[in-house]
Amino acid sequence: MYLNASQASLLVHRLQERIKIYRDIEVVLAPSMLTLQPLSVQIDRRKFRLAAQNAYFRDEGAYTGEVSFTMLRELVHYVIVGHSERRHIFHEDLDMVRDKVAAAVRNDIAPILCVGETKSERDEGETKQVLHDQLMSGLSNLTAHEVRYVVVAYEPIWAIGAGNVAAKPDQVRVAVDYIRSYVSDVFSKAAVKQMRVLYGASVEPEMVAGMLSETGIDGFLVGRQSLNYHSFASIVEAARRWQRGVPDGTSQRNFEEEGNNA
Repeated sequence: MYLNASQASLLVHRLQERIKIYRDIEVVLAPSMLTLQPLSVQIDRRKFRLAAQNAYFRDEGAYTGEVSFTMLRELVHYVIVGHSERRHIFHEDLDMVRDKVAAAVRNDIAPILCVGETKSERDEGETKQVLHDQLMSGLSNLTAHEVRYVVVAYEPIWAIGAGNVAAKPDQVRVAVDYIRSYVSDVFSKAAVKQMRVLYGASVEPEMVAGMLSETGIDGFLVGRQSLNYHSFASIVEAARRWQRGVPDGTSQRNFEEEGNNA
């Protein structure tokens, strides 16, 4: 929840100046709901796609103040679902997240399903159980064919925010391997090959190469660094450098910019 319409427009302008067009890297901006429509006219669609940070699972009805996936279907390619802040601040439970994932797919929008454990859950050795519960419920209404188009973002809540201990690549790899193994076992090996998995917790340009090299992730869900156009552009460039085998760089494929992202 950052930036008014003019500030968001300026940020996008600066990003468009600094981020090049890469065929094999997808950059997704997820601004606040208020700025989605004007930014959809402004963005260079060769460089960027749009995501909403949230939506309501009913297609229409007497739900004052809500925005449905149906309303967003011609505006965005993605919607973030089950973000840790939605789960913990707004108390969205497993059933709510499940219904939102299904609503996104029903409206031809790819859901970015966020999963991850708190510090207490990790300390208690419950990481895999938390991931299991979130994946089982979140994907339960989908077919193996539909799961291929879901993006799963692993966001260890204990590593989010300035001052918290950063997640290490080996910790991320264990979680990502579990996510992929769950989808493979429950749906199909073909589904998991097409499904993308992102990492999202205190993402910095300096961590990009290591995470992409060692964890099996396909990209990043960027938080506070998306407010800084230098940092966000550097994350994209680091991915590109890694992809091309240039030291201190990074590759890939899918960057979801959230928060202010826009």
